Amino acid sequence: MALCALSTQTTSTATIHAINFRASNETILSKSTFKLPLFWPWQKVKMGPLSVSPMGFGTWAWGNQLLWGYQESMDDELQQVFNLAVDNGINLFDTADSYGTGKLNGQSEKLLGKFIREYKGKKGLQDNIVIATKLAAYPWRLTPGQFVNACKSSLDRMELEQIGIGQLHWSTANYNPLQEMALWDGLVAMYEKGLVQAVGVSNYGPKQLEKIHNYLKARGVPLCSAQVQFSLLSFGDEQMEIMNICDSLGIQLIAYSPLGLGMLTGKYTLSNLPSGPRSLLFRQILPGLEPLLCCLRAIASRRQKTMSQVAINWCISKGTIPIPGVKTIKQTDENLGALGWQLSKNEMTQLEDAARQSPRRMIQNIFQTR
Repeated sequence: MALCALSTQTTSTATIHAINFRASNETILSKSTFKLPLFWPWQKVKMGPLSVSPMGFGTWAWGNQLLWGYQESMDDELQQVFNLAVDNGINLFDTADSYGTGKLNGQSEKLLGKFIREYKGKKGLQDNIVIATKLAAYPWRLTPGQFVNACKSSLDRMELEQIGIGQLHWSTANYNPLQEMALWDGLVAMYEKGLVQAVGVSNYGPKQLEKIHNYLKARGVPLCSAQVQFSLLSFGDEQMEIMNICDSLGIQLIAYSPLGLGMLTGKYTLSNLPSGPRSLLFRQILPGLEPLLCCLRAIASRRQKTMSQVAINWCISKGTIPIPGVKTIKQTDENLGALGWQLSKNEMTQLEDAARQSPRRMIQNIFQTR
């Protein structure tokens, strides 16, 4: 079969007997049988004790001037971005206490808190928003108490009483194992004090993921989520091993950078590179991506979708919750189009085969552990 050949299969649909619509404080249960596409925007996915949308939005760009060109003049549109997302069923927003450059450190959390307070949309949606914030394993955070204080600082910035998911941003196992144990105890303390509804980790490889799961389980704390770089540009044996571990242990995998920092959008070429540090990375990887980009383009054309929507839908179809970054209304609207339909198995295979034929892959996070 040619690399860019299109599947003749039609979009999968699911018979759904009960769908929760959170259009008000009341949960409306449908007593009829509906034929609706998979991943309906109001369908929720269980993540520990929480119910979240099948896609969330990442807020790395909200405050980051170096990589994403953030300016405070963008805040009005970011509020509109947030409102549009919530109005359309998105209730998971990922952030971190390290997001924001220089004097803007913590800006992402501050904006999220502000946007929640000022949301004027449908009644009840505001109460169901889940904030997942990552707490940095800074070298000066050496005790459980210091990590708990970091969580309290995030709560203060967002003006919230409780965080949905408190996540350890990265593991220190590669360079400071003793600090790692203190941070794990910090996660336990955060959970026991009720500062977070659930705990998660980020940038954990398979071995460390099993270790922290078992450690937390012995302390009576369930590990809710594991966040890892996962996309058609970043999936291989290690990602699949992490996915299998998550499936076996009941951990939800959150896929960050599902668009490969923008390389899978089809918007960039060697003659049209993004500004800033990303251009150096794109210059190295883009020349080898033609098989994958060709396949994405062909499936998007047949589906009447965009390449971004196909790439995000692939992540959802693999069982992950992708968190693409958004900073404009246009991006938000486009990313929402990744919901409400599902790639066929044949299309998934075509995309994965094309990805394997592309010689360059996304570089891994330097903090990713085994």
